[in-house]
Amino acid sequence: MTRYAALLRGIMPSNPNMRGEKLRGVFSGLGFTGVGSVLASGNIVFGSDQTDCAALESEIQQALNAELGIPGGTIIRSQAELQALVDSDPFPGLTHSRETYLMASFLKAVDNPGRQTPPPQLAELVQIVRYDEPSRAVLAIMDNSSPGTPAHMAWLEKAYGKDITTRTWLTVHKILAKM
Repeated sequence: MTRYAALLRGIMPSNPNMRGEKLRGVFSGLGFTGVGSVLASGNIVFGSDQTDCAALESEIQQALNAELGIPGGTIIRSQAELQALVDSDPFPGLTHSRETYLMASFLKAVDNPGRQTPPPQLAELVQIVRYDEPSRAVLAIMDNSSPGTPAHMAWLEKAYGKDITTRTWLTVHKILAKM
């Protein structure tokens, strides 16, 4: 049995169909074990004997859309992938804070991997640390002391496509702990 995290895109806890209990219900209904949610932002952990992550992503996304009308994306990472990412210590000596966000943007596919350069208007706000190949994640540090977050997210989608989802480094740690 492999433990996985489903990182769901576009989850808004204010939408009744996107609340943890309904999301967990879809996963349990698919026969997954040990289903749990982490925070209210679309992070579901579960166990499965299935090892084809692309098939899992497709199966989960189809069920979320059919049962709850959630059209967003589903990105799966195994516990081993997330543990290796955390163990690689991509932010040595740094601490996630209100002013400085440490972030991991997970890519579904690797069409455009590598370090992209933020445009000049974001260069002072965002530092791309690296692209982590095994976890297919772009790791970045963002200065959150000025209102540039929406522009950063729009740039990420332009640079890497819409099949991505971003989590803070604290959230990645919480997901791993729940697994």
